[in-house]
Amino acid sequence: MTEIETSCDPQQCREIGERCAVLNLRKAARLMTRLYEETMKPAGLLPTQFSLMVAIRAMDPVRMSQLAAVLAMDRTTLTRNLRPLERQGLVTTGPAAEDRRTREVRLTPEGQARLALALPLWRQAQTRVAERLGEARLSRLLADLQAVATTFLPE
Repeated sequence: MTEIETSCDPQQCREIGERCAVLNLRKAARLMTRLYEETMKPAGLLPTQFSLMVAIRAMDPVRMSQLAAVLAMDRTTLTRNLRPLERQGLVTTGPAAEDRRTREVRLTPEGQARLALALPLWRQAQTRVAERLGEARLSRLLADLQAVATTFLPE
């Protein structure tokens, strides 16, 4: 029987750090999140909340299952992320008009106002990212991230 190598020497671990897709993606995500959090703080929204509200507004009203699929989230995580927005009166969830068995999400007028307040701040963050990366690199990054998302979407 062949023995399986279970230790990771320092050089091997450095190589993993350089080549591991999830490690590098999460590192970049943490840094981007920090930049957007700092820039958007005056609007009182986290980047995750802003993203949720943008998705809701784009499809307003939207079924919970549809929103979860678009954002590649499970419904439990989506529900947990919507709760603070509901408590702030920015979104409502309730039975869908056409099918009372399904739940839908809507932005409230307060949510639309908060989104309008956050939009210029988001644009500032986007501009900072574009300035640091360059427009061409940012376009490639977005295309690559969209390709990753579509490649790994559940079937």
